[in-house]
Amino acid sequence: MPEGDSVFRVAAQLQQVLGGRVLTLADLRVPAHATADLVGRRVLEVAPRGKHLLTRLDGGLTLHTHLRMDGRWKVFTAGERWTGGADWQIRAVLGTAGHTAVGYRLPVVELLPTAQEESTVGHLGPDLLGPGWDAEEALRRLLAQPERPIAPALLDQRNLAGIGNVYANELCFMAGVTPWTPVGQVARLDRVVVLAHRLLGLNRLRHGHVTTGDTRVDRRHWVYGRARQPCRRCGTPVRTTGFGAAGPGASAQDRIVFWCPRCQSGPTGASTDGAGGSRTTEGQTRRRRLV
Repeated sequence: MPEGDSVFRVAAQLQQVLGGRVLTLADLRVPAHATADLVGRRVLEVAPRGKHLLTRLDGGLTLHTHLRMDGRWKVFTAGERWTGGADWQIRAVLGTAGHTAVGYRLPVVELLPTAQEESTVGHLGPDLLGPGWDAEEALRRLLAQPERPIAPALLDQRNLAGIGNVYANELCFMAGVTPWTPVGQVARLDRVVVLAHRLLGLNRLRHGHVTTGDTRVDRRHWVYGRARQPCRRCGTPVRTTGFGAAGPGASAQDRIVFWCPRCQSGPTGASTDGAGGSRTTEGQTRRRRLV
């Protein structure tokens, strides 16, 4: 599932080609809205809300879409051949005189009154990339369940909106705690929230979800996707395993965790990389500083 910074970039791309322009082509290929006629409406803006996309049209309508695991918006110039997938995978088409945006494999395509957007996204916590970001509210929501493991708490969009599995794993490493550590036991949780905001902000206009500060493809992450590879700090092999559901809409990918058993303190799950699992890590008595 895309991270919030990826969705931010999609929204920026759609805003660039659709924003302020009149739709000359509109086709919603879902049963609930197959007969909707949006041609002639002006796109007021395309706004991200966490991992949701809100395309606001004049006349008080909003097209709400979500990418989840497989969805994708692709932009083509007028007359260009569409190449994002098979025709039967297309769920939405929005075109202007100069460009066409095609939504492939979108699991959520919903047309609703703009005044009722909160019925769809009102449950979300503070948006890490939104203009109304509220770190104190995000912290309050996280601490409302102090016994919950930190990784699924960060992934729960009701606490703070925009974190996906890459950032959940990387933030745990940077905080020096395992993904199973109860929220209430994470020292300086407020700094984790601030760091999450900073990381997504830095990456909102570039690819790769860079957390190490090194943009080279093989150097972008501390632990995510690095099972059995040496920890960048101590050289201990990075471990990986599955996790329980993170909340509504959680997927198998959301439940994969990576951690360094030496640099990260706290309880662990059974690893699937042949290294085995244990109740605590080798770094149980050590707390690494946030980087």
